[in-house]
Amino acid sequence: MILRIGVYQIIISNNITENLKAIEEALNNAKKQDVELAVFAECALTGYPSRDIETSAVIDYECVEKACKRLENLADKLSLSFIVGTAYKENENIYNRAILFQSGATQILYDKRALWGWDRDNFVPGTRLGIFEFNNIRIGIRICYEVRFPEYFRELYKENTDLNIILFYDVADSDDMGRYNMIKGHIQTRAVENVCTTISVNAITPFQTAPTAVFGPSGQIINECKRNVPDHIIYDFEKSELNFGEQGRKWISDFWVLEASKD
Repeated sequence: MILRIGVYQIIISNNITENLKAIEEALNNAKKQDVELAVFAECALTGYPSRDIETSAVIDYECVEKACKRLENLADKLSLSFIVGTAYKENENIYNRAILFQSGATQILYDKRALWGWDRDNFVPGTRLGIFEFNNIRIGIRICYEVRFPEYFRELYKENTDLNIILFYDVADSDDMGRYNMIKGHIQTRAVENVCTTISVNAITPFQTAPTAVFGPSGQIINECKRNVPDHIIYDFEKSELNFGEQGRKWISDFWVLEASKD
């Protein structure tokens, strides 16, 4: 089973209408390229507080609801599934959320749990595990800062995900290749230690400090977008047999997971 994935890095601002327009344009292009699952960055719909917006409290959540309804309709119209990051208000709580839009089956996918700094000022932590099934492929979702902590990805390993996706909003006011390469290293490590293909998607302005890329289960870079400009990747994911080194990492990981379960 092959799953065609579109990974889209777009310009994100505090203007929900403009962000929605960029997402819609990408989705129409995705349909033309036979994409089945499209992926957008953290807070791609609303912009990220406190960088694009003063605080999450000043976001027009009625506008967010209308935009989400439009995306639901677009999923039906295009028969296309896609993941979009957004700030979202629910029962007076504001979450840093990833939503899966599908024809007739939109669902809350994941709310960011590792909150610090601006995140802690603007959001409350979620409780969902962040896993869904798509065409018999088990997919895990994580958001930005969580890449720094192997525990969030070990949860996904224990749930036998076939593919992990990380939504980022990680940018800087000056070009910082050191940070970019450091975060790329984090993603590669999460892919290697969990023997799992891992996709990252990031915002791009002013300067991108985490990649939009696809990493194989041994950390190899399969494809990577150009930095700081709108770009996308079309990637055909297929479950495959593990190579010798990957089998070894999985065998030892399974051992330690079993040992931990005995405590």
